Amino acid sequence: QVQLMESGGGLVQPGGSLRLSCAASGDIFRLQVMAWHRQAPGKQRELVASMLNGGSTNYADSVKGRFTISRDNAKNTVYLQMNNLKPEDTAVYYCAVAASGHATPFRGYWGQGTQVTVSS
Repeated sequence: QVQLMESGGGLVQPGGSLRLSCAASGDIFRLQVMAWHRQAPGKQRELVASMLNGGSTNYADSVKGRFTISRDNAKNTVYLQMNNLKPEDTAVYYCAVAASGHATPFRGYWGQGTQVTVSS
């Protein structure tokens, strides 16, 4: 099993920045994909950004040029740097990973979510 611990959410004014972190722990052999999703009230959960083990990235069109995903493989941690935040970025942000362990098969895991609120 893999556990995910998210941090870094909060309240920020429009145009501000936040950095989310998600540390994975537990039975980890390979973290193939690390990603951030978000879910705003009344909306479906959507992919914000993802990063493969080899370093390739993918972003939602709505955050391109403003958000940057990165990972520290030595720390099993993924980050989401969010700049020029807009009110429409308000949502609960979820970390997600696809991982295999020494004793567990390849599967996906979700974090508990962290609230990001962009408001003046």
